[in-house]
Amino acid sequence: MVGWFDANLVSILNGFAIGSLLFILAVGLSIVFGMMDVLNLAHGAFFLVGSYLAVTFVAGESWGGFFTALAVAAVIGLLAGGALSGMTEPLARRPILDQALLTLGISLIVAEVLSLIYGNDVFSVPEPPGLAGSVDVAGSAYPTYRLMLIAVGLLLALVVWLVVEKTSIGALVRASVADREMVSALGIDNRKVKFAVLGVGSLLASVAGVLAAPVYGARPGLDKTILILALVVIVIGGLGSVRGALVGALVIGQVESLGRALVPDVASFILFGTLALVLIVRPRGLFAGKVAH
Repeated sequence: MVGWFDANLVSILNGFAIGSLLFILAVGLSIVFGMMDVLNLAHGAFFLVGSYLAVTFVAGESWGGFFTALAVAAVIGLLAGGALSGMTEPLARRPILDQALLTLGISLIVAEVLSLIYGNDVFSVPEPPGLAGSVDVAGSAYPTYRLMLIAVGLLLALVVWLVVEKTSIGALVRASVADREMVSALGIDNRKVKFAVLGVGSLLASVAGVLAAPVYGARPGLDKTILILALVVIVIGGLGSVRGALVGALVIGQVESLGRALVPDVASFILFGTLALVLIVRPRGLFAGKVAH
């Protein structure tokens, strides 16, 4: 067992790095869908916007360009989420399929615009200075940047959990989910709560795209791939649960990394087989939170 662990240490660490990225992406999608009852299929497109922003601003190894890309991605994500909140508001009482079609259409438009601007080439993005090398982990060389991603993902998980569970802002969001009419009776505009949650969720998606750019680069079709993984994560973890998003992301990160390293021919079957197994045992996911009605 120890020998197997040593032989696959790099793949295991890659699984944690992928899981951290998936958590940053999926936690916003989970909260938006699980709590605000908005199925945002444009989430992957916002991720792709962040990736291309990294291509635009990160010229060579530069912390300034990297932080600029993160700041611009955060602003664009926040504004896109706010705009999406306004567009989905008239569909609030209609079937969820209507929202899915709207956000899917937005996703296709964004992807096409990005293709017109950047073409169909595959772009790579360098790591920031000081994070481009490798460090020794139990005798194996491992990229420093990916270790940073693991730390950022875990730190963000703690921050999001504290905000949702331990602050007045989180209490307001949970109250809006539990009883929107009562919150409205107290003089609080539920539309503003929805605007804020969608804005933060979209911000996390675009920021995740920047953080992922040195690992995945930027290319057409990446938005669809990453959206599928994020949806698998939130189905496994459970809608509206920060803990579920983290556990689901780490599980899928390991399945994705070890599957492609050990049995690449059937890696996709293992991924969706894991999803099917969890749904059979726990149809609502491992840690389903309270969802909107």
